[in-house]
Amino acid sequence: MQKNDSISIPVILKVGKGSLGCLGPTLMEEDLSEVVIFFGNGLIDLFGTKVMESMRAAGVTVLEYQELDTVAIEDIIPLAFAIPNKAKAVVSIGGGKVIDAGKYAAFLRGMPFISVPTSSSSDGFSSASASLLVGGKRNSVPAKLAYGIVVDTEVIRTAPVKFIYSGIGDMVAKITSLYDWVYEAQHGASVLNDFAVMVAKKAVNSFVRTPFESIQDEVFLKELLDSLAMSGIANEIAGSSAPTSGSEHLISHALDKFLEVPQLHGVQVGIATYIMAKVQDHRHVRVSKIFADTGFWDYVETLGMRKEDFIKAIDMAPSIKPHRHTYLHEEKYREEAKRLVMEDEVLKRVLV
Repeated sequence: MQKNDSISIPVILKVGKGSLGCLGPTLMEEDLSEVVIFFGNGLIDLFGTKVMESMRAAGVTVLEYQELDTVAIEDIIPLAFAIPNKAKAVVSIGGGKVIDAGKYAAFLRGMPFISVPTSSSSDGFSSASASLLVGGKRNSVPAKLAYGIVVDTEVIRTAPVKFIYSGIGDMVAKITSLYDWVYEAQHGASVLNDFAVMVAKKAVNSFVRTPFESIQDEVFLKELLDSLAMSGIANEIAGSSAPTSGSEHLISHALDKFLEVPQLHGVQVGIATYIMAKVQDHRHVRVSKIFADTGFWDYVETLGMRKEDFIKAIDMAPSIKPHRHTYLHEEKYREEAKRLVMEDEVLKRVLV
């Protein structure tokens, strides 16, 4: 029997052009009148004036602000407990590092977390976990689901396009992760939550069906960010990352472990999603089409990623989360995935 007494959802969700300049009034609407702000590396120069003017005009007191460029847990714990007691929220503005650091600090202090991503590289800005360095090794730890998510699509548009491709890869991955979760439940290794499945499925289907002329179109970016935010809600409902992270994520996590310089998370996940969609024989035509139409495959082709690395990552994948039972936890499907890496025409073009 499934038991879920309560779930959290963000109280604030502002996704659109100019949202960053309205951050102060957005916080005051929820009586978050005293905050600490963490900026990503180099972002005070880019966005500091706009943010501080917005806070000042709305009457929000910024108790402290600083740039953060660490996800080492030994750095974040003392930082969290140095936050003034009268702070009503932690605000993180930037990419994955500062979002993860801020949400974990908020989790430790039991206060609301406001997520303000400046790129669309993954669904991490909306998740209730943080990717931190623990003992020098990357680990996913419990954190704080965002009380508020504020995304300025104009800021997202001006970020390097590789971050949009990464977000596309991470979003399309919900196609294979959901199929893995169903497969896992069929083998008695998990229990499906039908509502979480519905939310995650609606998110990815809405995204892949969005018409666009450019991946920098306002409508396309808003749909991408909305759908990534919904992914975090699906995980909260499920009580795990199973709806949005399956065998394709295990391949990416494996690559992270042995590559000297891994590619962006969502880029690795996107390639692995195509591999697994073909292994699952599930919507692989749709996956490849969205990657072709957006230019994702063309971008991947410029990176020089190696077939042999994906072969190694596929073999390593089950050890990343041995308690799960995705397709890759069975040898016959690992062998099929490795065969595809070597023989599939799309993969032969984009991998070396």
